[in-house]
Amino acid sequence: MVLELKQGHPLAVLLKVAELSRSTFYYQARAQQLEDRHAGLKRRIYVLYEHHKGRYGYRRITSALRQSGEQVNHKTVQRLMQHLGLKSLVRPKKYRSYRGQQASVPNLLARQFHAERPNQKWVTDVTEFNIRGEKLYLSPVMDLYNGEIVSYSMQKQPQYSLVGEMLKKALAKLADQDAPLLHSDQGWQYQMSAYRRKLSEHGVIQSMSRKGNCLDNAAMESFFGTLKSEYFYLNRFDTIGQLQAGIRHYIHYYNHERIKTKLKGLSPVQYRNQALAA
Repeated sequence: MVLELKQGHPLAVLLKVAELSRSTFYYQARAQQLEDRHAGLKRRIYVLYEHHKGRYGYRRITSALRQSGEQVNHKTVQRLMQHLGLKSLVRPKKYRSYRGQQASVPNLLARQFHAERPNQKWVTDVTEFNIRGEKLYLSPVMDLYNGEIVSYSMQKQPQYSLVGEMLKKALAKLADQDAPLLHSDQGWQYQMSAYRRKLSEHGVIQSMSRKGNCLDNAAMESFFGTLKSEYFYLNRFDTIGQLQAGIRHYIHYYNHERIKTKLKGLSPVQYRNQALAA
C-alpha cells in the first residue's frame, strides 16, 4: 500500500501513518521486486504443476523446465513453489498375496535394482483397489532398466488368470535374444506350475523375495505407492469401470510423459528410445 501511495504522498508521512520503519519498507520493496522478476517463471511452474495434477515436486518441475530449454536452479524453483503453496503428494500400502507357503525359488535379484539394458531385469506384483466395497486387482510387470511398465492386467478377482494375462503380454514383447530375470514376492500365483512353466518355455529366470522382506521388491512397491498417491487417492470413482479406464490412462502417462530425475529428466519411454538411438 505504501509503495502504491508513494507516487502522490511524502514517504515519511506514509511510513509514520503505517507505523513502518524505513529499513523494513525498503527490504519489503526489494523482496517484492525480486518476486515480480520471477512472475513468468512462477506462471510456468504453476502450469506444469497443474498439467501433472500436483504429482510433481520441485525436482521434477525443475527437470521439466530444463527439458523445455530453461536454465533454472532447483533451489529457485523450490523457493517459488513454497511461495505459491505448491507441493507434491504422498504414498501408502498394498495387497499381499502371500498365503504362508514357503517358496523354494532363491532371491536372485538380491536388491540389485539397477539394469544395464532393457529386458534384463523385470519385477512384478499385485495390488488391490477398493471402490465402495468392490475390489479391483492390478498386476503389472516393470523393467528395472527405466522403470517402464512393460505390461499389465486388471481383474475384479485375484485369480491366476490375472497374472497369466500379464505374463502373456509381457513375454510377447521379448526379442529372441532376451532372457530377463523376473522377480516377485512369494505370492501363490508365482508358485503355480503354469506360471513357472511359461517362464521356463521363454528362458526367463525366476527370482523371489525372501519371506517377509517387502524391500526385496522395493521398486514395484514404489510404483504402487506412486500410482495410488498421484492418481487413486486424488480422484473419486463411482464404478470399477471408471477406475480401470483411469489406471490405463495413468500408466500411459507414467510410461510416456512422467519424467524421472534418475533418468536424466526423461520419461521411461524417452529414456529407452534415447538409449536405443545412441
